[in-house]
Amino acid sequence: MSSPAPPPDVPPPAPPRRGNPLVRHLVLGLLLAGVFAVVGVVLVPSPKGDAPKASVAVPLGTVVDFTLDKPAPLSLASLRGQVVLLYFGYTSCPDVCPTSLTALAAGLAQLSEAELAQVTPVFVSVDPERDVPSRLAEYATFFHPRFRAATGTPAQVAAAAKPFGVVYHKVYAARGGGDYSVDHSALTYVIDPAGRLVEKLPHGAPAADVAAAVRRHLPPPAAL
Repeated sequence: MSSPAPPPDVPPPAPPRRGNPLVRHLVLGLLLAGVFAVVGVVLVPSPKGDAPKASVAVPLGTVVDFTLDKPAPLSLASLRGQVVLLYFGYTSCPDVCPTSLTALAAGLAQLSEAELAQVTPVFVSVDPERDVPSRLAEYATFFHPRFRAATGTPAQVAAAAKPFGVVYHKVYAARGGGDYSVDHSALTYVIDPAGRLVEKLPHGAPAADVAAAVRRHLPPPAAL
């Protein structure tokens, strides 16, 4: 019996192509967000980590303000005259933030140009240690060019989050090494042109609901 022919030479696999790591992270996050939206799941990290601090939101109708200084100084007072859609998260968020920001962008896409010109979506990072200004700006505008992004010192971020009742805390990886995620509230806060907190949108609100919330607080069409 003749011996079998040797297997043909197989060329070694090509080295993986490396792209922008932030874009890869965002694409993965959006894919995961789509899965979670279909099955109705929001990941809840392990409770191991910093204990969250209790926070009570101010009543609807209260004028709210904060000032954050990175990448550039930003305050809610400077946005008076605009409808503000405010969201707290962080750029390494694997699922919840991409879901919410994609939903906000879809709602903005339903607005006319005149309406959109009077809306400012704001993304506040609750992870100032890792979210450097360049990464923060790139992340937010990936979802929509009108997004403003801001963070500050841990004390500034805590002061900004407090009036909205936002809770966030680090959750350390079981494998150690200092890696962590951030468990955080996932509501979107609607602030009217007078600077008042007027609505809270749930995580992943449908685009039509986002657009309707904006329109409820825009000036009448005759005043545009």
